[in-house]
Amino acid sequence: MTEKTELLGYAATVEAIIFASDKPVRERELRHHIPDEQDMTEIIEMIRQRFDASCGIELRQVGDGWAFRTRAEIAERLNQHKQVERPLSRAALEVLAIIAYHQPITRAEIEEIRGISLSKGTIDILLELTWIKPRGRRRTPGRPLTWGTSPSFLDYFGLDEITDLPGLDELKSAGLLRKGQILGALMDSPATNPDDDSDEEGDDLLDDQLMEEAMVEAGLNVNSDEEGADA
Repeated sequence: MTEKTELLGYAATVEAIIFASDKPVRERELRHHIPDEQDMTEIIEMIRQRFDASCGIELRQVGDGWAFRTRAEIAERLNQHKQVERPLSRAALEVLAIIAYHQPITRAEIEEIRGISLSKGTIDILLELTWIKPRGRRRTPGRPLTWGTSPSFLDYFGLDEITDLPGLDELKSAGLLRKGQILGALMDSPATNPDDDSDEEGDDLLDDQLMEEAMVEAGLNVNSDEEGADA
């Protein structure tokens, strides 16, 4: 078997795994199916070339994973509208924006930015949508839990990385930000904080445990149908 034939076989395997998954597949998971010495970049580029501009779908990077998505120009023609199970309240949108622009961030810090207490139901909804997830515990007294956005958030809003979030000028020009809106305060800091001192617990084996701790600590119920009072 020639080297190119082997490479084609690896590319086909990776392509099939991504295609069969209902969510972006992390690169480290794909590596389980190819030899350690094989360059993943070469395989990804080969798949991308197969699905070039003449195809209706493309291979896109979503955070640290890969997924097949409909090309933007084709999606517009299909005129399909994404829907969530229920409309997000203003409170939920504010909290989601604060988390996205300030992550990792604690509940107390979210409340400080908003100037109002955070209701149980708001976090409940965002967890139900799988748009946020616990990011670890801050190395401060009480070890408070921090929150951040998930790959599902990036995927839903068509972002490759969290740094692709629009800036203040972009929001204003699009008419999405008016004077006095709380989102204006969110632009005072970067989307990510490299100097943050929280424990980033991103390993797959810890995800479920950390989520369970978060639910118990916050008294959340992702199956709740009531959002709770929030301004």
